[in-house]
Amino acid sequence: MKGDFNIMRRFFTIIILMAFVGIAVIVKAAFVMFGERQYWKDVSERFIKENVIVKPNRGNILSADGQLMASSLPEYRIYMDFKAGGEEKDSLLMANLDSICKGLHNIFPDKSVAEFKNIIKKGRNKGSRNWELYPKRISYIQYKEVKKLPVFNLNKYKGGFIDLAFNQRKKPFGSLAMRTLGDVFAAKDSAKNGLELGFDSILKGKDGITHRQKVMNKYLNITDIPPVDGCDIVSSIDVGMQDICEKALIDELKEINASVGVAILMEVATGDVKAIVNMTKCGDGDYYEIKNNAVSDMMEPGSTFKTASMMVGIEDGYININDSIDTGCGIYDMYGRLMKDHNWHRGGYHWLTVPQTLMFSSNIGVSRLIDEHYHNNPGKYVEGLYKIGIASDLKLPIPGYAKPWIRRPTKKNWSNTALAWMSIGYETQIPPISTLCFYNAIANGGKMVRPRFVKSVVKNGEVIKEYPTEVIKESICSPSTLKKIQDILELVVSKGLGKKAGNQTFHVSGKTGTAQISQGKGGYKTGTTHYLVSFCGYFPSEAPRYSCIVAIQKPGLPASGGLMAGSVFGEIAERIYAKNLALDVKEARDSISKLIPNVKNGDLKQAQTVLSDLHIPFIWKKTSDYKGIFDWGYTHQSNISVNLIKQGLQKNIVPDVTGMGAKDAVYALEKTGLRVTLSGIGKVESQNIQYGTRAIKGQTIKISLK
Repeated sequence: MKGDFNIMRRFFTIIILMAFVGIAVIVKAAFVMFGERQYWKDVSERFIKENVIVKPNRGNILSADGQLMASSLPEYRIYMDFKAGGEEKDSLLMANLDSICKGLHNIFPDKSVAEFKNIIKKGRNKGSRNWELYPKRISYIQYKEVKKLPVFNLNKYKGGFIDLAFNQRKKPFGSLAMRTLGDVFAAKDSAKNGLELGFDSILKGKDGITHRQKVMNKYLNITDIPPVDGCDIVSSIDVGMQDICEKALIDELKEINASVGVAILMEVATGDVKAIVNMTKCGDGDYYEIKNNAVSDMMEPGSTFKTASMMVGIEDGYININDSIDTGCGIYDMYGRLMKDHNWHRGGYHWLTVPQTLMFSSNIGVSRLIDEHYHNNPGKYVEGLYKIGIASDLKLPIPGYAKPWIRRPTKKNWSNTALAWMSIGYETQIPPISTLCFYNAIANGGKMVRPRFVKSVVKNGEVIKEYPTEVIKESICSPSTLKKIQDILELVVSKGLGKKAGNQTFHVSGKTGTAQISQGKGGYKTGTTHYLVSFCGYFPSEAPRYSCIVAIQKPGLPASGGLMAGSVFGEIAERIYAKNLALDVKEARDSISKLIPNVKNGDLKQAQTVLSDLHIPFIWKKTSDYKGIFDWGYTHQSNISVNLIKQGLQKNIVPDVTGMGAKDAVYALEKTGLRVTLSGIGKVESQNIQYGTRAIKGQTIKISLK
């Protein structure tokens, strides 16, 4: 019995020991699985890597003239492997710790030398193999500077310095067309929106595959499938035009305290979008590109839609441009709902011709004309809108673009007033780019082309794919209807409410728009009334080259499409015309005439040099009271020559700088001791101190240019 007891005791002892061993194994396994999980994961990733994906370089986005608008530049995260290099590296690290931390502080001033010392010592004490040295991504230039520091300049197996590279998308021109170009998720190197997303498959290239293999006691990355870098895309955007549109729009947005502003500039014949601006007012009071409102905002367009209504009526033969319509005192009872013209409080327009209804943007005039002919058959009117293409799906390459929405009449969704309000731009939703596409077709002889954002795909400098201009509709209406609409749109600017969009040098055609913005379920009158003011048109009227739309959302009155959006359009048109549409002097000459240009007042010696180089005849003259000490004065153009009339600059006398450019005017005024402030662009139109009076040194003179 005693022997059996001893055997059982030994048996239970062995079982208990085995249980303890089993528990120890489980505890150790749990510790390895959870406590040392990151360590062994790092070791595994560093020494045993199969089928490692290698990201290609993302293609660039170029402007129409080849300038870089978006490109991928490397950024890095930096780590330290404190196990690499053994004791030799550890001794070297501690011996150079001060210089390393000072160097890191110089490169990254946001962290002190002491903070960097603490980071390195903490990672060393833990024996980490993947310790983060700096919490943010660093640029390539910063990375190269870090690699010059002691220990970090050794290879990663001896020094332990590890870098993880990322491709960061950069835009050299900052905010210009930023929302249209789009963004990329930096952490994933994947497209987020805009052209980046629309052309992602072309830009991103194809991943490569490598594996880690030990060769001669060293681990090397062996390429199995090399990555294929993405192609570049050439956009239609012109950087100079984009800059012009953005500056003109932002100046007006600040002036009128607007909430959102959009400007799109399109080349008439090709549909190339040369500039597209989307500005939203943020909490700090400044304007930024937050959303691509130009292609995604579904809003009631207001009076710019009246052109489409008139085109449908004229095309169907119901409206004759010689007809007249009674708009009364500016208020009209339309089936129990009051329709008002913008000047109703001044007594209205009373009788207007058909062209005048658009020239003065009469709500009553347009709605009465449409309602009179289509009230009993609204479907015919809506069908006409679809025929002229304003409701076309533009199929833009920008994800998130909106399709126009124009409802078709049914018993459930129609009322007696629906047609009247639809005809003047309410009860429909059309993004700004669709409105522009319609007006561009009017400028383009009736041919509607799809807006083009990308012209070609380029690989290693060679064009591998082109995107030709696509025609949506060969003709939106008959030639006779088109000519009538074109004539009316020119009158809107020359004699109607669109005068602010016009220019003395060339003709502009277009249509103003002012509409209340619906606040959803709250309707139009909830709280502060918000307005959409817009102008859409093209220039020059005789041979259109560019079409443009400006649409601005603002709270409260005053609100005027002609004054606010029209002035932005006018400034854009003037600068684009001066930049791109100036006529060649050789084309303007013929065999029997002399071209005598307008010459600014100011430094006549410089004028003489230019006129001589251009072989343009000139004659020197003097004023009767000429007492000047310089050859300064004014010019006069005759049929055969330019007269350079010396007036000179006299000491202590305020000169006449009207007609001069800004440079000459400032020089002449400062020469007499005056301080100059100026506003506007062009030639000096006025000065607030009369010329010929005695100049008081240090006095401020204001000059206005136009």
